[in-house]
Amino acid sequence: MSPELINKIDGISVTLNAGGMNTVNIILAFVMYGVALGIKPSTFLNLFKKPKPIFVGMLCQLVLLPMFTCLLALAFGKSISWTMAIGMILVASCPGGNISNFMSSLSKANIELSVSLSAISTALAVLMTPFNFWMWGNLYIKVAGLAAEVPQLTIPLWDVFKTIFILLGIPLTLGILTSRYLPKVAEKLKKPLQWFSIAFFIAMVIMLFAGNIEAFLQCIQYIFLVVLIHNLLALSLGFGTATLFRLPNRDRRTLTIETGIQNSGLGLVLLLGTPLFANFPAHGGALVITAWWGVWHIISGLTISTIFNYIESRKRLNAIVS
Repeated sequence: MSPELINKIDGISVTLNAGGMNTVNIILAFVMYGVALGIKPSTFLNLFKKPKPIFVGMLCQLVLLPMFTCLLALAFGKSISWTMAIGMILVASCPGGNISNFMSSLSKANIELSVSLSAISTALAVLMTPFNFWMWGNLYIKVAGLAAEVPQLTIPLWDVFKTIFILLGIPLTLGILTSRYLPKVAEKLKKPLQWFSIAFFIAMVIMLFAGNIEAFLQCIQYIFLVVLIHNLLALSLGFGTATLFRLPNRDRRTLTIETGIQNSGLGLVLLLGTPLFANFPAHGGALVITAWWGVWHIISGLTISTIFNYIESRKRLNAIVS
């Protein structure tokens, strides 16, 4: 990558619209309510009695993804700028994304496991996101022989509380209560809310892409490929690790999605709202990588969920025919 192109990418400015993010979060709460209509509380108890899938999921998200991301960034070498590599490591250090629960529902995966992993990884983000970002970011810079230092992050506690309690806790509780005490209402709401969720995520892809169109077009051939490969790595890590530990198919689908869907919105908040980054020189590459991850993982998540859904539907059809 030429110095001119590096300067061009690092000079890109990506803005975070707080009002838009709040609107997205409110709609995500409704999406989560729809997902919760199909959840059985007894499954949560079984998960914590046999917590192997939770431990494997945490291994994928908290250890393997940041580590393999650092190795991937080093493998890219001079094909990417060091700030783009830092953006990749920041995304990998963030907890699972809020939309993963819907994707798991769409792919007929283990929704209860998905919700559990999202809640645990988000709660641990206060410690693990700064630690992983600082450790793997500085390791990358040291091995790459760069004269720079990665700042230590401080995770906003309100963002963590908002994600766990408002976006997960309240909708989850209301959805389970509706399913338990108003089963007929829950049954009527399931299908319309699922279609609404799909329409919403497609609209969100268009909105996010339109909002960053100028920044994206300036470096499309580089950013698109880097994020594509990185996301494929994350999806493969989830599926491969779950397969290695011989988890059931439903859990494999869940871990694939949970590892491949990252909370890049939190990454943008940290990049744009953390005072320590004020002295972090020329971080446009990190911003663009993180912003495009937010768009791409919706596309890849919907794609992989549709594939999983199709495979599962074919299996059920074949079982009925047989």
